[in-house]
Amino acid sequence: MKLVSWNVNGIRACVKKGFLDYFNEIDADVFCIQETKLQEGQIILELDGYLQYWNYAQKKGYSGTAVFTKVKPLSVYYGIGTEDLEGRAITLEFDTFYLVNVYVPNSQRDLARLDYRLDWEDQIRDYLLELDKIKPVILCGDLNVAHQEIDLKNPKSNMKNSGFTVEERGKMTELLGSGFIDSFRFFYPDQEGAYSWWSYMNKVRERNIGWRIDYFLVSNQLKDRLNDAQIHAQIMGSDHCPVLIEIENLSS
Repeated sequence: MKLVSWNVNGIRACVKKGFLDYFNEIDADVFCIQETKLQEGQIILELDGYLQYWNYAQKKGYSGTAVFTKVKPLSVYYGIGTEDLEGRAITLEFDTFYLVNVYVPNSQRDLARLDYRLDWEDQIRDYLLELDKIKPVILCGDLNVAHQEIDLKNPKSNMKNSGFTVEERGKMTELLGSGFIDSFRFFYPDQEGAYSWWSYMNKVRERNIGWRIDYFLVSNQLKDRLNDAQIHAQIMGSDHCPVLIEIENLSS
């Protein structure tokens, strides 16, 4: 199976910048997107062979997630057990695993939302661990944190900034320690310069001054079935790029 995750930073804008070209070329079994930034009925995507599941934020033009899948899920759940007014999570249950697509809240530049973010992290961890008792879990999406210093270009100057605070990194460490692995670091533990997000500031992406904040985390019990993890940094259309895993067929 091939699974893709991409923060598209507005699906309507991304479609105008080549989203469908990449979507059709990559031919994923499951394709997850975050930060869709629209409400129901504002776009119609013709994706032959795919079922579509959308979770819209109550606030217009904000947040939102979606999953496109060739494999029909047994069930679909929106949110992580609490009211999801920001459209941040979708869970698809398949025969042998759960897929959870999330757009983790940003702590904001002044860390005004840090407490909310940390509480959300505790909720998602508890939610994932409950699912993992039933079936293995694959978590993907924009997790809005660079976990280690290797995961961003300038760690020293970002120590107190949103996405690289001690508190946020600690929550990622807790999650990984509770039975999940970072699929990219599983294959490439020492690779530097591997980023999935770049500021829109002048020539920042061209110079690869970025952060790795988009992930596929998988239950430890699935690690032997992982075949590869990739970051498609060459794909434009958003300030993020797609990330991908290839895993032995889990659909049956």
